[in-house]
Amino acid sequence: MTAPPPARPAAPASQLRGTLLMVVSTVFFACSDVVTKELAGRLPAMEVVWLRYVTFGALVIPLVLAGGGGTALRSRRPGLQILRGFGMAGSAMLFTAALPYLPVAEATAIYFVSPILIMALSIPFLGETVGWRRWSAALVGLSGMLLVIRPGTSAFEAAALLPLLGASSWALAAVVTRKMSGQDPATTTLVYSALVGIVLMSLLQPFVWVAPGLPEIGYGLAMGVLSTLGHWLVILAYRHADASIIAPFSYIQLLWAGILGYFAFGSVPDAWTIAGAGIIALSGLYTAYRERVRAAEKA
Repeated sequence: MTAPPPARPAAPASQLRGTLLMVVSTVFFACSDVVTKELAGRLPAMEVVWLRYVTFGALVIPLVLAGGGGTALRSRRPGLQILRGFGMAGSAMLFTAALPYLPVAEATAIYFVSPILIMALSIPFLGETVGWRRWSAALVGLSGMLLVIRPGTSAFEAAALLPLLGASSWALAAVVTRKMSGQDPATTTLVYSALVGIVLMSLLQPFVWVAPGLPEIGYGLAMGVLSTLGHWLVILAYRHADASIIAPFSYIQLLWAGILGYFAFGSVPDAWTIAGAGIIALSGLYTAYRERVRAAEKA
């Protein structure tokens, strides 16, 4: 749901503006995750995701349609748009399902292996070539994830696999986004994301529905608004700055997740989680650096 990076290198002031927008977006995403964790303890995960999509759609679809009319629904690759929507909905559902059992910081750290998975999927689906440096960074990032979930030890929780599966689903959506890059405007992708999520989650509600009270509705609205504002800020960030510059700043969300998780739920990440999250972030930062080098070599 991000706009393509500018065709020309952005001015330093614009790059700074884009960086600040990306940093602020991480605050909104972390706040949304904290609210989601609270709500996931009250309602089924699929219902929580449905509330999120309904709020997202109510905020975004009318604005997009008002600006572009029916053209916002015209896609050159509707099949890929729908597949992308399924990937995003699956990602949201799996991550939300993990939150009643895991601290926000731990779930977020595991979820941030998605850039590594995107890199791996880009080989068979996009025909990209990945050199030994990026593979080495990927292995380092995976070792960080293993530090967080610690399989085979008493600290391991099966729920830790849910954000990993969610990251895989998001990676699929990201690869599909790359595959149809330049074929549809960002607004079309935004509308398809909302519609696919609303339809899919609505079909599942009869199997899980629990009548929400006013507090749950309030939490649902807050969650949807925070998430939507976060995505909107990311779109603005990519309009002002190059992706290779601002994408690494998304890892600041790991810091907010730990801070907000502590104040909201009293959960303190243990040393293993902090170490693993740090390794994952360093791996992602190096991968982003190599992407920038490759882009410069092709220019």
